[in-house]
Amino acid sequence: MKNVTTFRLGFFTAVCISLVLCGCESLEPERRPSQMASAPTVRPAASVIAPTMASDVLPTPMSAPSIYADSAILIDAVTGRTIYEKNANSRRQVASTQKLLTALLIAERGSLDGSITIAPVDTQVEPVKLGLKAGQTYSRRSLLTAMMVKSSNDAAAALGRDHSGSVSGFVQAMNYRAAGLGADSSYFVNPHGLPAGQFSTARDVARIAFYAYRKPELRAMMALPAYTFRFTTGRTTRLEATNKLLTRSPIFNGMKTGYTVAAGRCLVTSASYGGRQVILVQLGSRTRYIFDDAERLIYWALKR
Repeated sequence: MKNVTTFRLGFFTAVCISLVLCGCESLEPERRPSQMASAPTVRPAASVIAPTMASDVLPTPMSAPSIYADSAILIDAVTGRTIYEKNANSRRQVASTQKLLTALLIAERGSLDGSITIAPVDTQVEPVKLGLKAGQTYSRRSLLTAMMVKSSNDAAAALGRDHSGSVSGFVQAMNYRAAGLGADSSYFVNPHGLPAGQFSTARDVARIAFYAYRKPELRAMMALPAYTFRFTTGRTTRLEATNKLLTRSPIFNGMKTGYTVAAGRCLVTSASYGGRQVILVQLGSRTRYIFDDAERLIYWALKR
């Protein structure tokens, strides 16, 4: 414990005098899983060069601290090279961490200051939501920020529908883009990650996170420890980030949390220190372990 405390203090001092890169979601209450469906064949979206994620060390180095998650992968956020992995190719539901793909598609489309009028179908989600009402109008930026900070499912539904004209159209866009990024062991059926016949892997989530990390607007949103959302009525609500690492140390700068019964506790974490940048994906963990495990494994990686 003394070494970890000393290392934390060293990080904090150094980061206070250096530029820290920026990143964050809400832990959803339990939902019953649906049965998984088979993924259709999807062709890649263009000639996108995905990170190789080839291991330059043993996949599970003996010196790495043990973690509880069923599946995990730790990559270099600059090169995409794998530093650590554990069952990284196992298919499973990934809960709200798939909102990273939703966010990437919205950010790539642009026009974030354009407006969205909420439709009745956008409000028909549970359990974490802003409480948007049909007919209300918001900027894409405000909804995207609420989705990244607090994992609001109604914001995700509205953004997806607005992007492609319907949720089903957006799901096609998600799968097409995922294939183009090299995330070819994934199949998505909604923009928010609530249980359904969908799946991904730790490696695929890391690929998606690798590209989302390169969007400055997303990094800025994911780094927020809190966000004040203003409704069209003038009422405001303070959304506390569900990524608890953001308040532990300035080295942590994103990315996304998630939870369903089917997926377990999930967390994608980004961190930067001393010119090194890493992304860690943990799937199928528990609340009591997930943040501490992320902290220990990332400290281990950044010290290497």
